[in-house]
Amino acid sequence: MYIIEPELLTDERGFFTRSFCKEEFQKHGLETDIVQCNISYNKRKGTLRGMHYQVPPFEETKIVSCTQGSIYYVVIDLRRDSPTFRQWHAEELSANSQWMLYIPEGCASGFQTLEDDSVVYYLMGGADYHPECSRSIRWNDPAIRILWPVPAAIISKKDQNHLDFEP
Repeated sequence: MYIIEPELLTDERGFFTRSFCKEEFQKHGLETDIVQCNISYNKRKGTLRGMHYQVPPFEETKIVSCTQGSIYYVVIDLRRDSPTFRQWHAEELSANSQWMLYIPEGCASGFQTLEDDSVVYYLMGGADYHPECSRSIRWNDPAIRILWPVPAAIISKKDQNHLDFEP
């Protein structure tokens, strides 16, 4: 996972920034083949979505930002050869900070809203979405032990019923 802190060019009108630059990403060895863009609107604080990932041969990378409100974004490393295998990391993303997260293939991810009316924007890379390769881990898996910042107010039935991670 990488934190991307865009350079904000500000003046009396507001700011301008590049949210993606193929050349910059390539320079750092990051995925540059963007195949899909997604937007998630979340009405209420405490909404929880996750923990989702894709398995081979259709793994995805994600570049995630919060364009309105704020979220607590969690990434779980599922790469068996990684020193951080089965560990999670979280960052607060907000419209104020304009930070983004780059999530590599082999990681599950999800988020919880910290404010009402939060909007999450995703650039998806690597492979197109294939439902048959979609997998999830329960948001409160006791082996992973994610510490969510606020009580979960809204979780879809689907996300509530995910299984625990089995290595």
